Amino acid sequence: MSPNVGSFVLILIFAQKMRKYSKTNSLPYLERIYMIAVFASIFLYCVESIFRTHHITGWLWYIFSLGLLAFSLRQKELRPRRMSVAAFAPLFVIMLVSDLTEALAPEFYTQWNNYFDFAEGFGYIWLGVVLFTQGRSEKAAEKERIKRKQEEELNKAIAIRKVELEQLVLERTAELTQQKEELEQTLLELQTTQKQLIQSEKMASLGELTAGIAHEIQNPLNFVNNFSEVNKELLAEMNDAIAKGDYEEVKALAADISGNQEKINFHGRRADGIVKGMLQHSRSSTGQKEPTDINALADEYLRLSYHGLRAKDKTFNAKFDISLDESIGKINLVPQEIGRVILNLLNNAFYTVNEKKKSSAEPSYEPTVTLGTKNLGNSIEIKIADNGNGIPDALKEKIFQPFFTTKPTGQGTGLGLSLSYDIVTKGHGGELKLETTAGQGSSFTIVLPSQPGLK
Repeated sequence: MSPNVGSFVLILIFAQKMRKYSKTNSLPYLERIYMIAVFASIFLYCVESIFRTHHITGWLWYIFSLGLLAFSLRQKELRPRRMSVAAFAPLFVIMLVSDLTEALAPEFYTQWNNYFDFAEGFGYIWLGVVLFTQGRSEKAAEKERIKRKQEEELNKAIAIRKVELEQLVLERTAELTQQKEELEQTLLELQTTQKQLIQSEKMASLGELTAGIAHEIQNPLNFVNNFSEVNKELLAEMNDAIAKGDYEEVKALAADISGNQEKINFHGRRADGIVKGMLQHSRSSTGQKEPTDINALADEYLRLSYHGLRAKDKTFNAKFDISLDESIGKINLVPQEIGRVILNLLNNAFYTVNEKKKSSAEPSYEPTVTLGTKNLGNSIEIKIADNGNGIPDALKEKIFQPFFTTKPTGQGTGLGLSLSYDIVTKGHGGELKLETTAGQGSSFTIVLPSQPGLK
């Protein structure tokens, strides 16, 4: 009895497969055992081949092989491989029975030898089929394991990336929140600055009005003072006439005094109106519209602008023409705001004709500013034109932008036309249009919607 090379190769293959499975599934204890089994198989085969001690090594091989199979079947960790382990058992049992029969009953073995060979061949076939089937199952399982591992790694990577993204979102949210707070603070500061600039522009225009107002208010005050003096003299004459009994003279003097009193009252209201206009121009607008005589408003600010510039510069002189459409009547607007627009446009017009006069080589040049109003039906038009230097085409698009000015540094804030544009378009739903020709002059046209029926 001597196991052939195939038998040694079978147990070697079995031990190697078990070792590989243990290594793949992280079973270091079993991996070491099957590694020892591999070396033991090689050792037994070498002893058998060298010393020809088949009567000893043959039975040791059976004991070793069946013991290794029994050990493998008892391991819980090898349950997925139990079918493969069991596939080796029939072949080794047939070999053992065959060798035992040959040793104990040679005649019987010789008679039934063909059946033993057939059984052994069937054992090899069975082992091959099981190993083939198990191999396919293992490959499918390995693919599934690899796929599952890849999915786990992908899920792990996704989870890590999710945490990173959540952290990034938190950081970005905190950064955006900080930026939002900074922008809100900046916006608040800009709004405060804007209000201060607007108020500064209003006070600047009020300063320009001061001299004109002083000139305008001086006329009615002179009339009030003069007629008061005249009435004082007439009253003295009346007392003399009463003492003399000349009642016809008394009646005539009383009529003169009454007429003078009406003139005093008229010029007093005139002075009162100028003062109210100044106060209205200086105070912050409530945005409340009220019926306003646009012709009176335009005429008032034309004279205030002109006399204000005259008071600042004694050499200043310009011609101004007025053309007012009396059919306009009263329209709803915010008078101090529209007055501010008209004043700003008039100041600019007088400024540009004065600058052209200073730099003009034409002795016949006559600075002229024209103010006109016109009833357009559903709207009214206020047009302020000058024959100054005009505005170059390259600057026309910027003329209504905040802080843009054509005046030298220190002579303009660049807010006048921008504020005027906002007052007309946003505050009153109108239009502010510019027409200009370089070297010939400019005209600004204010178009405001009118409300029929206000008289």
